[in-house]
Amino acid sequence: MQKDQDDTIASRISRALAERIIHGELVPGSRLAQDHIAEEFGASHVPVREAFRRLEAQGLVISLPRRGVRVASFDLKQVREVAEMRAALEVLALKHAAPNMTPDVLDAAEQAASDADAARDVQTWEEANRRFHRLIVSTCDMPRLLAVIDDLHAVSARFLFVAWRAGWEARTDHDHRAILAALRQGRSSDACAILERHVQWIGRAPMPKTGAREDEGFAIVG
Repeated sequence: MQKDQDDTIASRISRALAERIIHGELVPGSRLAQDHIAEEFGASHVPVREAFRRLEAQGLVISLPRRGVRVASFDLKQVREVAEMRAALEVLALKHAAPNMTPDVLDAAEQAASDADAARDVQTWEEANRRFHRLIVSTCDMPRLLAVIDDLHAVSARFLFVAWRAGWEARTDHDHRAILAALRQGRSSDACAILERHVQWIGRAPMPKTGAREDEGFAIVG
């Protein structure tokens, strides 16, 4: 019973810390103090250590000798790795989803695309963009694949929030519209090709000047 309780607490702690890391509240290099976290969540050190292990498995934190547990940093190579993985897996999901696509799903994806275009802050854009990408593959009937894609989107969100902490500008995503048009016309292979190109653009296109940090030279959105 105690083990189950500790596991539940560890899940709660790891989810809360993951959310803070993804949204940039805990920046790369920040130290996670076991004592402080245990006190915050009213927990013993056992579930906190388990939460740290889970976050490390997700690549969100690293454990360093004599330096403790710290928020993991990332570089352009990691951004591109996630983009390549997302492109391959989302295209696979879309191939299986397209035959089962319904007008209601496409209408919901259209609304998500419109919400993303109208977003005035990075959090709103990310939520709408993630919703769009999730909807167009939602009918693939491959839950394990969707779970992996969801995890990759969480990592993409972290890259996005760190890169765009200083500001945001509204944008129109023409690829989203092109994907929807192809799906509505039954051109699933074209939709897959556009999606693959769209996601692989992450980490390769120049980042817009407005709202970008000076030390960032690549696009995160996609």
